Amino acid sequence: MEGTLSEGEENKQSNKNRKYRKEKPWDNENIDHWKVDKFIREDNKHHFLEESSFKVLFPKYREKYLQQFSTDIKSTLNKHFIKFEINLVEGYMCVRTTKKTYDPYIIIKARDMVSLLSRSVPFNQAKRVLEDETFCDIIKINGYIRNKNKFIKRRQRLLGSNGTTLKALEILTNCYICVHGKTVSLIGYFKSLKIVRRIVIDCMKNIHPVYHIKELIAKRELEKNNHFKNENWEKFLPNFKKRNVQRKKIKQKLDKKNGKRKSVFPPDQLPRKIDIQMETGEYFLNQEKWKKEKREKKSKKEITDIMDKTKQGSKASS
Repeated sequence: MEGTLSEGEENKQSNKNRKYRKEKPWDNENIDHWKVDKFIREDNKHHFLEESSFKVLFPKYREKYLQQFSTDIKSTLNKHFIKFEINLVEGYMCVRTTKKTYDPYIIIKARDMVSLLSRSVPFNQAKRVLEDETFCDIIKINGYIRNKNKFIKRRQRLLGSNGTTLKALEILTNCYICVHGKTVSLIGYFKSLKIVRRIVIDCMKNIHPVYHIKELIAKRELEKNNHFKNENWEKFLPNFKKRNVQRKKIKQKLDKKNGKRKSVFPPDQLPRKIDIQMETGEYFLNQEKWKKEKREKKSKKEITDIMDKTKQGSKASS
């Protein structure tokens, strides 16, 4: 049959890219390439030459909570030789390295922990970021939708009724998810963070998270079975077709008297009395009369003024 390849031909095609590649000692299926090795004091015996610091702002409503847990935050960061400061007047938290700090990446982890605390993540969850195989991600969701009502509805869709959708996602991905305001904070392993980020962004783009949950359940079942380990999973995963959502059609109002469609624009302005007079030419004739009357009135006023002055002069002389 045309278009089909034998097993030998398929192997040849896959080996084309690896034609000149030599075998490496780490080309072994038993080795976990994504494993993060623990950083020990012996790996870096010397202190840092420069001090690194990060400042993170926090909202006013978090002031009370952070003040309450400030001693706990200090004690957890002191274990990693990181100095913690909180400024309630200016509203920021600061983390900085000390001379005893040996892990070069712990300052980034401390910054992430502080930024999670400012985004309403509880302290018990935020301190997990300091672990080697735990990472975090803060997704800004306000930029995907302009309409405020749509944004609130889609954010609620991510939570689900009584937070059921959020709990399902947390169980399937082994991630902590905190939806707060215009951001979604995630804590977990980086592979699961990538999956949750895609689900959150798709939810804001009007793709329901239930479809992703069904897909994750199917993948979980396939992972358990060793028979499907090297097979293509596309035929087993649920395929959802896109549908055009029927929107309410706006009925065009008809004029009851004439039976015509009402125009969207307002009706034309009616002509004024002066406009009609100008069209007929009456306005210009009337203007000539008005000018004539004005001249007569002016001349009469001048005569009366002269008469008054002469009377006053005759009285003064007598």
